[in-house]
Amino acid sequence: MAAQSVTSMRVGFIGLGKLGLPCAVTAALKGHDVVGYDHDSSAMTKSPRPYRETGPDGTSPFDPFLAESPIRFGTLRQVIDHAEILFVAVQTPHAPQYEGTSRLPEERADFDYSHLVAAMGAISEAVTRPVVVAIISTVLPGTVRRHVLPVCSPHVKICYTPSFIAMGTTMKDYLNPEFVLLGVEDPAAAEKVSQYFSTITSAAVYRTSVESAELIKVAYNTYIGMKIVFANSIMEICHRTEGADVDDVMGAIKMAHRRLISPSYLDAGMGDGGGCHPRDNIAMSWLARDLNLSFDFFDALMTGREKQTEWLADLMCEYPLPKAILGYSFKPNSNITVGSPALLLKSILEERGHRVMLYDPHVDGRGRGLEELKPHVFLIGTKHPEFVNIKLPEGSVVLDPWRYLSSPPSGVTVVPIGGKKRVDSGTRPT
Repeated sequence: MAAQSVTSMRVGFIGLGKLGLPCAVTAALKGHDVVGYDHDSSAMTKSPRPYRETGPDGTSPFDPFLAESPIRFGTLRQVIDHAEILFVAVQTPHAPQYEGTSRLPEERADFDYSHLVAAMGAISEAVTRPVVVAIISTVLPGTVRRHVLPVCSPHVKICYTPSFIAMGTTMKDYLNPEFVLLGVEDPAAAEKVSQYFSTITSAAVYRTSVESAELIKVAYNTYIGMKIVFANSIMEICHRTEGADVDDVMGAIKMAHRRLISPSYLDAGMGDGGGCHPRDNIAMSWLARDLNLSFDFFDALMTGREKQTEWLADLMCEYPLPKAILGYSFKPNSNITVGSPALLLKSILEERGHRVMLYDPHVDGRGRGLEELKPHVFLIGTKHPEFVNIKLPEGSVVLDPWRYLSSPPSGVTVVPIGGKKRVDSGTRPT
């Protein structure tokens, strides 16, 4: 989207991870005077990043934009002294057991706010003049008021403005949001942040209370998880119903734009993944129990994700062959494995006593002669385009929850999960 003409602002970014750094680079390339800080000094360089990220078009590599951008790095004090707007993109992590790559624990937990609170406390100790502080980090509703504001200096003028971005396409999503969400605590600060975003995007700014904005962010993410669980439930019905095809069914659902909103996230396949969706559902499940809601809807979503993955394990176990998963990044063309549903599948198979081979060309970073192996039952965990023409050992079976392998390798049986046809290029093992 086109933005208004740039009036350069002095902008600081605290936290230069997978969200903060691409957003900071975007701001710098839009003409703002940007200085960034991260407690991890290795993040404060223009060297290539180990994770795969793209530029503003969503396809070209991010690293050249980082290298060529005018972004600078400094100490926390230098960034604070520099900035008229300070964006805080500090992590609010969950423990590994809540990432979505293993079974759900019985207990639930809120996010860990210690990094965010520490950062806000450090900012408050260092600030010597009024400064607008816009928090980006994902939190549950009520967090800013309970945990952040008590450690803030009167000089800190708070807003809450989380971004709706996806890892891997952060710059593109930052430049082209559906809307800009702005939780208002200080009206003058909110106006300053609105002015900044008018130089980044022409998208509308949606203003609410801080608490509503906190809830909007996690509600948005968990709604995506709900759509995926629904689509995968339809896939299972179709797989058990002769003649039914999930792509036909969901193709019709996607056309219902007046009542069902959007066709996005209605392609059946694996469960949702990444750094937000599984963990946000789990955090919202904790909140549902903490507030004693009548029904823990978010637990149902995460249980559905887990049970659907168990069902895929059941399908793999129908074949008396060694088990292998093709692709374990959380989405196609990415090397990020956070929250990967394929890793949850691996964990479930290992519970059953199976050794599981994993292969992902984007994560492993090397080719592999899979055709030299003995026959396996392969499940495509990530819809990488490289798998369309992959060579596999004769006598193998490929379970395809994405239904995109139209030409099976020689001597290999392809089972499109939830689709109408089994594509045989060999003999189905018994």
